[in-house]
Amino acid sequence: MELYSLQVFLTVATEKSFSRAAERLLRTQPAISLALQRLEQELQEKLIDRSNKGLLLTDAGRTVLDYARRFQSLQQEMENSLAELRDNSAGRLTIGANESTSLYLLRHIERYRELYPKVKVQVRRSLSSRIPNELLDGNLELGVISYDPGDERLKSKVIYTDALAFVVSPTHRLAHRKTVSISELGQENFVAHNVLSPYREAVLREFQAHKVPLRMDLEMPTIETIRKMVQSNMGVAFVPRMCVEQEIEQKTLAEVRIKELHMERKIRLVYPTRRGLSHAAKAFLEVVG
Repeated sequence: MELYSLQVFLTVATEKSFSRAAERLLRTQPAISLALQRLEQELQEKLIDRSNKGLLLTDAGRTVLDYARRFQSLQQEMENSLAELRDNSAGRLTIGANESTSLYLLRHIERYRELYPKVKVQVRRSLSSRIPNELLDGNLELGVISYDPGDERLKSKVIYTDALAFVVSPTHRLAHRKTVSISELGQENFVAHNVLSPYREAVLREFQAHKVPLRMDLEMPTIETIRKMVQSNMGVAFVPRMCVEQEIEQKTLAEVRIKELHMERKIRLVYPTRRGLSHAAKAFLEVVG
């Protein structure tokens, strides 16, 4: 089967017109019709219902269209890889990260763009728990997570060590304290991140171990929302320190250390072990160091 025949069929199905497909492919309409007839003969299936005035795909046509799109994607991937070889890592790099872990990429991306300005970098927002599977499925080249994936099919390297910070409003009763005991937090109302993570589970375990109630009457989808609610003294929160460093420095938030609780966040760059990385991804790993 020739890829050209699939390209013709894909173009006809996309344009919903033989004449428009011919214009797009710089061919005559009879040449387009002939290529489609040859494809149907080879597959022994009718792909287009010609009994209707409009262009309608048969069941077989819809199936072939799905595969034709995949072939086109593979062709684009091949051309992208060849472009990298010819043009010193030109191409595209897709990295998966969630709201908070994407912050740890900023300085690395800045340096990477200085070295490889032709590479298109896309940071795709993904749930941290799903990133390992997206890497294994080939939807991402690199991922950034805050836990060890524990999968031999993935490699990871620590690119930053952060800590969970306990923050309160500057007007909160604990704002003037440098340290507090976990037992003093039983009456506090926590603004929680409603995304499950190993750190949320670890905090829950620590409070349970010390027999201190953990009230989470407010749950928010983003760190930004949590930060604003704490600044308004609507509650207290545990957040990654990097996400609130500026606010702590500007004293719009106060950080208080909890004697019994110190929790590091190791931010990891993750990538597959058994799949070859593009030149763009390899170059990014070198920049990260």
